[in-house]
Amino acid sequence: MIIDFHSHIFPPPLIAARDKYLSDPCFRLLYSSHKARLAAADDLISEMDASGVNKAVIQNIGWASHDLCVRTNDYLLEAAARFPARLIPFIAVQPLAGTKALGEIERCAAAGARGVGELRPDVQGFGLGDDRVIKPFVETVAGNNLVLLLHADEPAGYAYPGKGAVTPGVLYPFIAANPDLKLALAHWGGGLPFYALMPEVGAALKNTWFDSAATPYLYRPEVYERAADLVGENRILFGSDWPLLGQRRCLDELKALNLSTQTLNAILGGNAAALLGLE
Repeated sequence: MIIDFHSHIFPPPLIAARDKYLSDPCFRLLYSSHKARLAAADDLISEMDASGVNKAVIQNIGWASHDLCVRTNDYLLEAAARFPARLIPFIAVQPLAGTKALGEIERCAAAGARGVGELRPDVQGFGLGDDRVIKPFVETVAGNNLVLLLHADEPAGYAYPGKGAVTPGVLYPFIAANPDLKLALAHWGGGLPFYALMPEVGAALKNTWFDSAATPYLYRPEVYERAADLVGENRILFGSDWPLLGQRRCLDELKALNLSTQTLNAILGGNAAALLGLE
């Protein structure tokens, strides 16, 4: 089974009127250029069929507005209900909305959401170390047996649209403070696996997974091999970041490596299935 753990879809009315939403800081950061493609659920299903992908986690983005979180969450939940064997919804929340955000997590979990993400703390305006905001948020996510997916940024390398400040130095204290939270970090955790050789960091990552979204833009393909050595093959989740990148391109790059069948199958879908409790 192939599971793409990192894809994004949007409601067709939003796609048709994208410029109306550029006042949101996260949407503006990612989609102010019309070269940045927006796509809907049917587009993703067509891509999956063409690329041989069985299931995809459909993620939201880090909206600043609670109302926009709710509106776009509704679309993701509806899309998953239309394609229950194919799409797995992760929803957006604005933790600064307080009890409204907690209620939205409860509502969406009851409707079939399997996770929260892609959360963007720096763009959404809160800190991962702000216990007043973060503690009830984490408790609600964990209490509903959801996975939290955080965007992550590299502290080095080139600047690109969407690159922010959620680096390993920001992520590690949060991970260490929440050892029981099921956490997935996008984009290889901004390079966090490479700190796993530090004993205290390696021990703290026992409940953390890393997705490979946008790998062709960030790392050489052997990042899969190095990360498997550092954090274990069972902690890596294949992700494309579709529609930013085509699924087939990302799959071809992964399959061209000299990985064992066991490691390849784990990364392609076995790890995601285990994390999400899929049959």
